[in-house]
Amino acid sequence: MSRYDHHFAKALDNLRSERRYRVFANLERDAGKFPRATWRPANGAAREVTVWCTNDYLGMGRHPGGIEAMRRVAAEQGTGAGGTRNISGTNGEIVTLERELADLHAKPAALAFTSGWISNLAAIATIGGLLPDCLILSDSKNHNSMIEGVKRSGCEKQVFRHNDLAHLEQLLKNRRAGRPALIVFESLYSMDGDFAPVPQIVELARKYDAMTYLDEVHAVGLYGERGAGVAAAQGAMADIDVIEGTLAKGFGALGGYIAGSDALIDAVRSFAPSFIFTTALPPPVAAAAAACVRHLKSSDAERLGQRKQVAATRAALSARRLPLMESKSHIIPVFVGDPEMCKAACDHLMERHSIYIQPINYPTVERGTERLRITPTPHHDDAMIERLAEALSETWETLGLPLSGSGDLRLAAE
Repeated sequence: MSRYDHHFAKALDNLRSERRYRVFANLERDAGKFPRATWRPANGAAREVTVWCTNDYLGMGRHPGGIEAMRRVAAEQGTGAGGTRNISGTNGEIVTLERELADLHAKPAALAFTSGWISNLAAIATIGGLLPDCLILSDSKNHNSMIEGVKRSGCEKQVFRHNDLAHLEQLLKNRRAGRPALIVFESLYSMDGDFAPVPQIVELARKYDAMTYLDEVHAVGLYGERGAGVAAAQGAMADIDVIEGTLAKGFGALGGYIAGSDALIDAVRSFAPSFIFTTALPPPVAAAAAACVRHLKSSDAERLGQRKQVAATRAALSARRLPLMESKSHIIPVFVGDPEMCKAACDHLMERHSIYIQPINYPTVERGTERLRITPTPHHDDAMIERLAEALSETWETLGLPLSGSGDLRLAAE
């Protein structure tokens, strides 16, 4: 043992005492039986479980077009990219993917990254750093990747209250005349499932001469015409300066991207260290992602199927008075309000009912607002929904958790 290991052990002990130590479930996805998976616990026999918290929102990770594209390109070009695009060159699969993404958002150009986290970090840091004396205005519930990008930019940051247009306008109004400003926000906040008022934020940006940077990671593929996202659905996509998205959720693959003007995309490509010095997306992954993006541009079947099953799930859980937090999206948060009980509920669901739902605790959400986060897909059939509702109801009764209307759910509405 290293003489320094006691520092790491102490930090881990503190994490455990705060009930924030993360334990990963050993799950093996089954493309043919999605959303079922094989659970392989450390002690005990493997068994099949139903996953209810996947970010593969439409089940595109099993789409035949994506799988075939990945298989074909892997056989032709190998499994890796061979290095960064600067060293090993780019490849046709990434170029095609970027064209598909630029077209999806009706922007002149797009740039692909290895993950949505990296695309936010790289783009926000670079854009902010290139704008002289830029002021970044950030929604209070922005994702960690956006927060890290703001930090890396070195810009002054001001946080506006979540979706609070009056507060945002006050901050814009108070800044020095002529000072560049970048408004950084999400279209769909993944832990609460609520939408941003995109057209109204765009209107404020136009009024006060600010740039807009919109994270659409939980919306692309799912909302708007051709799956272009919430901004498209709300009629504001053309007025957003930078749209950021992921290929790992609605599109079922891996990677992140930004779309915007030619000059902006070229500037990020040319100045962002986390793009320049990171190995490129492997061609088979880029090909699979492009196939899924292309498919969802012309197919509404997956989106319509998901909406149907989301509505059915919400109705089934509401009928059993389970404490659903307000959400109008495909994300259904169920309030628990205690980290230990949240973990206990998840363990009980897995062990008793073979249902996997990840516990959502601090720092992902505020203390006292711990929850389960349920994400129905088109492949969760009616029988699965009924079993989920019964399992949650039994779990709430067994653990003595409060139901909706019990008077103990005030934090869910805060």
